[in-house]
Formats: sequence, C-alpha cells, structure tokens
Amino acid sequence: MKKRITLKHIANEFEVSIATVSKALNDSYEISVKTKEKIQQYARAHNYKPNSVALSLLNKKTKTIGVIIPNIMNNFFAKVFVGIEEKAAEKGYSLISCISNESHEKELKTMELLKNGTLDGFIISLAEETQEKEQYQHLKNAINEGVPLVMFDRVTDEITCDKVIVDDFEGARHATNHLIKTGCKRIALISVIDNLSVGKLRAQGYEQALIENNITINPKHIVKIGKNEDFETAMKIVLADKTIDGLLCLEESSAVQSLELVKRMKYQIPENLSIICFTNGPLPQYVSPKITTISQHAKYIGETAATMLIKRLESTTEIPFETKVVKTSLIERESTKKLA
Repeated sequence: MKKRITLKHIANEFEVSIATVSKALNDSYEISVKTKEKIQQYARAHNYKPNSVALSLLNKKTKTIGVIIPNIMNNFFAKVFVGIEEKAAEKGYSLISCISNESHEKELKTMELLKNGTLDGFIISLAEETQEKEQYQHLKNAINEGVPLVMFDRVTDEITCDKVIVDDFEGARHATNHLIKTGCKRIALISVIDNLSVGKLRAQGYEQALIENNITINPKHIVKIGKNEDFETAMKIVLADKTIDGLLCLEESSAVQSLELVKRMKYQIPENLSIICFTNGPLPQYVSPKITTISQHAKYIGETAATMLIKRLESTTEIPFETKVVKTSLIERESTKKLA
C-alpha cells in the first residue's frame, strides 16, 4: 500500500523547509511563482491531502464539537441533535456524537476519551444515572482544563457553564391550567422520570397550578412509576378512582400507554378523561385520539446550544456564562376538550 505523502516528504524532495511547502501550497506571495508551481504540481501528482489533525494542532482549533446525549431513541434528543448539526455545519464545524445510554460511567468515559482527542468543546445533556447519583466531577474537570461546555435540558446548578433549558415548570403549570379550564377537577400526574431534574420541575408546575385554582393536592394522584415497576398495574390502581378526569403525563410514552389502557377500560376521551403530555414527538400524533402535547421546541434548543458554544469558541475576549430559557407551547389535539 502506498504511503500517504506529507509536507515533510515534499520538503525533502525540494530541499526546502516544511513552512515553505505549506506557504507554496497555500499560494503565498512570499514564495516565488516558479517554486510554487513545482511544489503544487508535485503535490497534485502524488495526491497530497492536508492532514486536518496536524493543521488543527497547528492552529489550536479543530472545528469539531463533541455531543453527548442520553438516549437516541428519544425523539426529543434526536430533534435536538438535528438542530445542533444544522447550526454547526452552517458555521463550518463537524460533530462527534456519542450516546451515554443513561449511564454515568459511560458518560464519564466518553467525555474523557473525547476530551483527550481533537475537540474544541462539548454539548451535553446529562444521563439519568448522573443526575441520580449527583456525580459531576467529570464535568468540573473538563471546565478546569479549559474545555468549553454547553449543557441542555438536563442540567445541574453545580456546574457553571452555558446552558439551554426548557421552562418545564411553566409548561406543566400551563397544561394543568388548561385541563382545569376545560372542566377537569381531579387531575393525576403520571411520572416515569421523577429522578430527573426536568421531571421534578414539571411536577412542581402541576402542583402550583392546583394551588392557584384552590384544588387540594392529593398525594394519591401523583403517580411515580419506577423503571422496574409494572406500568399497567400502577395505572390500574390510579384509575380505580373513577372520579379522575384528567391525566398530565410527563413524557410521551407513558401518555400513549395510558391512552391504550383507558380505552380498554371503556373511558370516552375526552368526554370522561382528558390527557396532555410532554413532548411533541410522533407517537402522540399517530394514536387515536391524537394526544394534546407540550412542545419543547427541540430543534431550536439544539440550534441555540450550538450557537452558544461556537460564540464562546470564536470569541477573542472573556464572555459571561448564559442560561437561555426556551418557552413551551401547548398543541391542542383530540385528547382534550375545547375551551368554551
């Protein structure tokens, strides 16, 4: 197999310095036309390709961003990634993407591996296990080593960096108020993400809406279902209370499962029971009836995170850290009654 030709090879061929070869290939005015033509012709004949890693080390910039997301099967994270990729490409940056699969150890090892490679900075949403264990030393290490970091959606106050977050509290509060305005009086909260920061904020927004409407918070109506619990059994216990007339599901898979269950139990939707869920992925749109959702504008979150990181990477001066809050939107469909 033929060896890849380098600047050093060309320099040796013409008995000039590597810097002279580099300038000749970049058509610098500092090199004579005759020498440039000879070097450029030789490079073309031998299929010379610039070594991007070597150039990046020379320039101390790789134009490459690492992206770590918890779960690629989650439509929200997939859409965020699309937003990051589009904005990065627009600005001339490449991505290296990794999936932590909700594992703290995998997140830590992935970050260490990428950090020691050719990356300018990171965009990350924390793994479930990282938030559960509250172990953030790997993130602190990256920042202490001068690696710029942008966190999105699942973040922690323990890390000082740029962040893009959704107004989960207000989104849940608004959705609960919408259920109340359409006539719901006994609304159950369904959470399979109670150990995540976003799950806690959404639960707080739900409770705040009940307080504002003088509705007593009933602990039995706040249903937290763990990964090892049987979802259907837990829901049947909740729905044994036939007075429940509304469900706020904190993510879409639990809403779809709840919908199928209440249909089997002969509930009429939305006449007997209304459903709203986070987030606005494809699942809630392709079931019958279609589910009213809280959109978090995932693609915009990705675009914003990429813009923040690139701004910091390209700034020649120190800039303060920012936290951008993305407002949610309620998308009304068939699973809720129309406002009178």
